[in-house]
Amino acid sequence: MYFMVPGQVHSWSFDEEPDGYIINFSKDYFNSFLSNPAYFQSFSIFSGIADQQVITIPDDTALEIAYCFEEILKEGAIKGLFGDDLVRTLLLQIFIKAERSTGHKIEAAASSYNQTIFRNFQKLIAEHYRTLKLPKEYAELLYITPNHLNALCKDIIGLSAGELIREQVILEAKRLLINLDLSVADIADKLNFSDHSYFIKFFKKHEGITPEKFRKSNIKQHGK
Repeated sequence: MYFMVPGQVHSWSFDEEPDGYIINFSKDYFNSFLSNPAYFQSFSIFSGIADQQVITIPDDTALEIAYCFEEILKEGAIKGLFGDDLVRTLLLQIFIKAERSTGHKIEAAASSYNQTIFRNFQKLIAEHYRTLKLPKEYAELLYITPNHLNALCKDIIGLSAGELIREQVILEAKRLLINLDLSVADIADKLNFSDHSYFIKFFKKHEGITPEKFRKSNIKQHGK
């Protein structure tokens, strides 16, 4: 199973025709259903950490999860009474069964002070990456020192705070580049770069190609 968090850019590459299920839901989908709005923060599969988002499911659990997917499809077809609530309960079963398959200790992860700070840092990046580009700016919002922020990021995910901020900017740049209605200059402006030439240098430095070449390669790859 492969889990993605909001805003995460991805692509698929299969050697043969894939067979499986895809479910998309908004971050607000469970708000009216769960009393704890931070419930999913205790799940490692929703951490946004790449090596925790792809998991191998044991055969017996895979059958149980596939059954839940099939029930969701049935409910979508009949649109019965309390249908959304039934789908939510089925999704919760899928998430819990998947999380159990990881073998992670949920309670320990949820109670970690540094884990909480890291998740709050991720949220702040998602909200402010267009305007805040420096780790010290986020450290101020979290009421910790830049050194502490950098140390806990390296400990949890193996990357510095600055690298995580840059990754978010690059991911958004890639997503915007796929939109052919926007020029490179438009994208640079949306990402709050001082000028588009600096944006081009920034993108090429971290991706090895220019924004235009990335756009052309994506068009060619997907036959657009």
